Amino acid sequence: MTERTTLAAAQDSTAPRPAAPPDSATSGPAAPVSDVPRPVAKSLAAPGPAASRPAAASRPGAPGSDVSRSASGVDAGRRVRSALPHLLAAAGMALIGTAVAASSLLTTFPYAGGQALRYGVAAAILLPLARRAAPGTRRPGAGDLVRLALLAATGMVGFNLAILAALRTAEPAVPGVLVACSPVVFALAGPLLARTRPGARPVAAAVLVVAGAAVVQGLGRSDAAGLGYSLLALLGEVAFSAQAAPLLPRLGARRVAGYGCAFAAVEALLVGLVTDGAGVLRVPTPVEAAGLAWLALPVTVLAFLGWYTALPRLGAARATLYSGLTPLVAAALAPLLGTGRLGPGQAVGALLVAAGLVLGLTTRRRAAPSGPAAPPPTGP
Repeated sequence: MTERTTLAAAQDSTAPRPAAPPDSATSGPAAPVSDVPRPVAKSLAAPGPAASRPAAASRPGAPGSDVSRSASGVDAGRRVRSALPHLLAAAGMALIGTAVAASSLLTTFPYAGGQALRYGVAAAILLPLARRAAPGTRRPGAGDLVRLALLAATGMVGFNLAILAALRTAEPAVPGVLVACSPVVFALAGPLLARTRPGARPVAAAVLVVAGAAVVQGLGRSDAAGLGYSLLALLGEVAFSAQAAPLLPRLGARRVAGYGCAFAAVEALLVGLVTDGAGVLRVPTPVEAAGLAWLALPVTVLAFLGWYTALPRLGAARATLYSGLTPLVAAALAPLLGTGRLGPGQAVGALLVAAGLVLGLTTRRRAAPSGPAAPPPTGP
């Protein structure tokens, strides 16, 4: 019985009532509370001392109760699970931004051979992890292996070779800005392929991220060949996510990353044999070994696992917004490498990228429905 009901009973017990008829003890309801001596009735109706009442923490839903603590724990776990894909995607793109620093240590190492070593070491780590893939996933079939080989050829080896070819006649900002356009591609292509109209909010967010990346890196100069290879690099960047998206639900992030790196190692080695012949591989110096280790472990193993774990949970259009972090990290490392310095342009670019992330990753709250307020509950 609630406190409201107890108080009402106490008030009724003190009001005078007519005497019951003589036969009410046998044929009517039980004797009213007023028949009880008044001091006893008051002691029954009045709330007892604090020691006799149940503690607030024992009432369901009260602050500090078991139910309240359980609900808060569930809410905290839900918030962590919802934030984890965002953290993984952001960390993956930030680690890829450090590839510039590692690549600066490999200027004299055979390029294709270095990529083969990078992906080979990553595959040697990822494939054993793939044996303990997530429940509900399976090993790749023949069709999956073909798609994984295409993923490696376009989104890994092909992407890197296109960047290398573009840098022969274009300034680094040209392929950098075009590759950063991948969020716009996904914001437009996804709805168009589904025969729906692209949303204004995702497109605007992608444009802000691309604009921020362009401001950070600058526009640069290029000839037609450099521009063409930069566009091929953009296609490779898109393929890195688009080719993997249908594979991730049935294979899992570990298998997609592991098999993709294994195919990429073989494909890069074949390219190196064609371009460099017997000089495709050599023993790296200690500095080169450090650069290759960084490319293989954080930039490939950790970044690929984080990205492919976040991609199916966020969707390509939202996940690729985090690619705007890659040029920011590269620009932040430039002063340490002696290849650039930070200025107002980098600050403005960072603000634009941040605005794009906030716009694209947050949802607009719906207005509360207008109308008369609902009546308060009347039950106990």
